[in-house]
Amino acid sequence: MGVAGSGKTTVARILAARLDRPLGEADEFHPPENVAKMAAGTPLVDEDRWPWLRAIRDWLTAHARAGRSTVVTCSALKVAYRDVLREAEGRVRFAHLAAPEALIGDRMEARTGHFMPPELLPSQYRTLEPLTDAEDGFVVAVDVPPDEVADRVLDALAHDREVRP
Repeated sequence: MGVAGSGKTTVARILAARLDRPLGEADEFHPPENVAKMAAGTPLVDEDRWPWLRAIRDWLTAHARAGRSTVVTCSALKVAYRDVLREAEGRVRFAHLAAPEALIGDRMEARTGHFMPPELLPSQYRTLEPLTDAEDGFVVAVDVPPDEVADRVLDALAHDREVRP
């Protein structure tokens, strides 16, 4: 989980490959209307997000029922959004990929081919609600290359703890 540009997709691909698990990319669960809104610079509202979150939850449940653990990306910025994902069968753990807004903004300015414009980043930080003690998750600083972030995630998963530099 984390704001746009935090490295969710890159790190998730590394983790899915290392763990030999199916990868669910949250962007692929968005209906075309959501993608069009974001591409136009319009932040999504909760009504846009509920069907998207339920689709991800259902994907997680389908894999859990088949006995497969997965890796899935999702911004999951609010506790209420994570609550929907936590309705999935099986254990749902959150790795919050975090960095200062300036670092993420620089990354977003440098990337190409993504529908999420850098202008929406401030709204993502305003929306972001930190993980609570009631949620199964941890924070991982993304101030190092993606392979090292993946190492931090795996370490936190193995030790059920937060990993910071």
